[in-house]
Amino acid sequence: MSYRPIKAQNSNNVLQKSLPLQRLVARAQSVDYLQQLLNQYLQPAAREHCLLASYQDGLITLIVTNGHWATRLRYQQKRLLQQLQSLTEFSQVTRIQFKVRPPMQSEKPITRTIKLSEQAGQIIQSSAEATRDPVLREALQRLAQQAKKP
Repeated sequence: MSYRPIKAQNSNNVLQKSLPLQRLVARAQSVDYLQQLLNQYLQPAAREHCLLASYQDGLITLIVTNGHWATRLRYQQKRLLQQLQSLTEFSQVTRIQFKVRPPMQSEKPITRTIKLSEQAGQIIQSSAEATRDPVLREALQRLAQQAKKP
C-alpha cells in the first residue's frame, strides 16, 4: 500500500468549509480588535508588555511580561477599568486580572569578545613560551592570537 498525500487546497476554500476554523479565525480577529482598543488606554511603554488573553463574564485577563509591569498596571487598574467601561465593547467589565508570563522566545546568549592590545598579546605569548604545562601553554597561545595586530 502506498501513501498518497492530500493535494494542497486554497486557503479560502479551507476556511469556507471548516466551521471550527472559521470560529477560531473570528475569535482571533475579535481578540486583536479588543487588544487595539485596550492599547488606546495603556501607556505607550506598557503596550509591548501587555497582551489581552481573554474577556469573558466581565473579567479581562491580561498577560504581562514580568512582575514589574504587572505591579505598574495594578496601580493603574482602577483608572483603566473606568476607561474601558466607557467603551461599548467593554461595558460589562467588572474586573481586570493580571497574569505574569515571560516572553516565549529565548534570549540570545551574550557573546563575549576579547579585546587585547598587541602588547598584551606579546606578553601572553612570552608567558606561554615560559610555561611547562602543555595544556596551559596551548590555552595561552590561543589567547595571545586574539590580540590586535597592526
